[in-house]
Amino acid sequence: MGRMPEVLRIAMNGVTGRMGLRQHLVRSILPLRAEGGVRLDDGTRVQVEPVLVGRDAAKLQALAEVYDVSGWTTDVDSAIADCDIYFDAQVTSRRPAALRMAIAAGKQVYTEKPTAETLAEAVALARLAAEAGITVGVVHDKLFLPGLVKLRRLVDDGFLGRILSLRGEFGYWVFEGDPDRDQPAQRPSWNYRLEDGGSITVDMFCHWNYVLEGLLGRVESVTALATTHVTKRWDENGQPYAATADDAAYGIFEIEGGAIAQINSSWAVRVHRDELVEFQVDGTEGSAVAGLTRCVAQARGATPRPVWDPDVPVTEKFREQWTDVDASLETNGFRLQWEEYLRDVVAGREHRYDLVSAARGVQLAELALQSSAEGRRIAIPELAL
Repeated sequence: MGRMPEVLRIAMNGVTGRMGLRQHLVRSILPLRAEGGVRLDDGTRVQVEPVLVGRDAAKLQALAEVYDVSGWTTDVDSAIADCDIYFDAQVTSRRPAALRMAIAAGKQVYTEKPTAETLAEAVALARLAAEAGITVGVVHDKLFLPGLVKLRRLVDDGFLGRILSLRGEFGYWVFEGDPDRDQPAQRPSWNYRLEDGGSITVDMFCHWNYVLEGLLGRVESVTALATTHVTKRWDENGQPYAATADDAAYGIFEIEGGAIAQINSSWAVRVHRDELVEFQVDGTEGSAVAGLTRCVAQARGATPRPVWDPDVPVTEKFREQWTDVDASLETNGFRLQWEEYLRDVVAGREHRYDLVSAARGVQLAELALQSSAEGRRIAIPELAL
């Protein structure tokens, strides 16, 4: 990258979308800009300046005015040429081409995932980045969430003992968008059309791969069932359409070392848990349950001894038998990873979550869909460039 500029210009493509706007621009880059930039290893700061990129000029201009951003453009080529870092939060189908352009231009790259719709394309991108010698980061936001940070600490400290299993529940009810029911959909309609890149398996299994790797170890096999529970939905214009993408996926994963993970993902489930995503990890010496922010634990010595008796009402308050884990870590997970990535860029070093880790997530999703289609367990080979 040569001499480090005083201000890092970040071309942010896809900020008109919910995730790009709320988590990356509003809750990450803009607060960093307001504080004078990211704090570096030596205590100094390097300022950041976003350039908003997208396809809708009117939306970009409106966002630029609301958030006091001087630069915006619909010209991706010029944005890449004029930036230090290219960030991508577009829909997956448009991401590989833009990443290729940024890598070819020698820019540092930070991107949402999945990085591609196929494993072959994800691996090709990883190879290009390795050859370019740039600092590449892939958003692994859930590992930076306070709840998961606390859970990882318990794992590292040996509190849980030998890990036996993980159970994850994610999702909520996404309304169909039927205008006659006055219950608008909370997610874009393309998410539910396979022909437009929709699929909860493709969307979420790339997350579950890095969560499992970060907590337990490499995923060695997958058994999955993907299905479409809600087959009719309405788009943003109130027009009905056939939902062709899977809106629920149920997975079983074997982890190196012997632990077994089960994760349910669904846009057709009503929430009866404390948070929209929760992971329970059980070990020989204790257990823990983590969500986005909270984590509770139960040591072996505090584990109750329930007795099954269907003829007697349950009197134990099981939730009260768990202890809150230190709640001092409450910074937004997206911002925390942005800060780590930007420090790596300035230092000229590799980011720990790169395009290879992203390719493993695409690999897991691809093999999970194969497992569902063929009705069998599939071993996952180690990925090598």
